[in-house]
Amino acid sequence: MNICVFLSAADLDERYTSPAREFAELLGKGGHTLVWGGSESGLMKVVADGVQHAGGRLVGVSVDFLAAKARENADEMVIAKDLAERKALLLAKSDAVVIMVGGTGTLDEATEILELKKHGKTTKPVVLLNTAGFYDGLKEQFRRMEDEGFLPVPLTELVFFAEDGVAALAYLEESLGIQ
Repeated sequence: MNICVFLSAADLDERYTSPAREFAELLGKGGHTLVWGGSESGLMKVVADGVQHAGGRLVGVSVDFLAAKARENADEMVIAKDLAERKALLLAKSDAVVIMVGGTGTLDEATEILELKKHGKTTKPVVLLNTAGFYDGLKEQFRRMEDEGFLPVPLTELVFFAEDGVAALAYLEESLGIQ
């Protein structure tokens, strides 16, 4: 399974790096491919290292203005001309999406995939990995959107909220019929 992971390239503390490393090892040991922003920094590096060390493949999609930070030993690296092309390539190369902790770029990527799902433009399973309660506020906001009629489809059809990597991977495998 090719799993697109949207996440931060910031250097973060163990609250976030330890669960990210554990999730990455699950992906690699499961023989899955990480499709990610291609960065060799911060949490992106932590996850790529974990997947690669556990035997998984790496498919990176960087963007021209960040190409100098792209991982050199990825199995595949594509350099997109802009952020819009990057998002499109990340989604085209993946079977499923996991949203990990991140800033505005991650939030942009997350809302784009959810908007595509809302309009039926993709059926890829999406997991929001709520490490250390990072997305509790967003989860509450999404529920309010649903309760007040802003979502034309049930929230459960758009995204699965997972508290840990084991639950996230189990949901993806079940959604895609992988044993």
